[in-house]
Amino acid sequence: MSRINRFALLPLLVVACVLTLGTADTQGRFNDLGHKLMCMCGCDQILLECNHLGCPDAARESQELQAAIGTGESDTAVMEAFQTEYGPTVLAAPWLSRFNIVAWVVPPALLLLGLLGTFALVRKWRLRAASMPAVPDDPASRDLRERIRKETQL
Repeated sequence: MSRINRFALLPLLVVACVLTLGTADTQGRFNDLGHKLMCMCGCDQILLECNHLGCPDAARESQELQAAIGTGESDTAVMEAFQTEYGPTVLAAPWLSRFNIVAWVVPPALLLLGLLGTFALVRKWRLRAASMPAVPDDPASRDLRERIRKETQL
């Protein structure tokens, strides 16, 4: 091939690569978003993993997702559209909003504070424990202890 023909094919090759990358990206977005959505048939499975025989919703939702991706909407816009249409239960994981972050952070934080408080309280009780009085070492006490041991068989 001549040098001119090679340079003429270069733009064609670049365009083919760009188109191929675009379709792979669309399929990747479809897989990514399809795994972030739930099937609404009641099977409680991820949309793309719904194995419910004769599922009335999975195919329709997948087509809606494919159409939304085809229009060029952003991932956030697609997720918001599905949430608007089907409600918040369509999301496999909740959005990271202020309330949801608080709902995820507060329970473990309270558990940790409770454990730390318990350890501090037990330590304080151990340090404050009353010490036993010294045992007198006189013969009457020894005789009394010996008699108690014999009667209790200890």
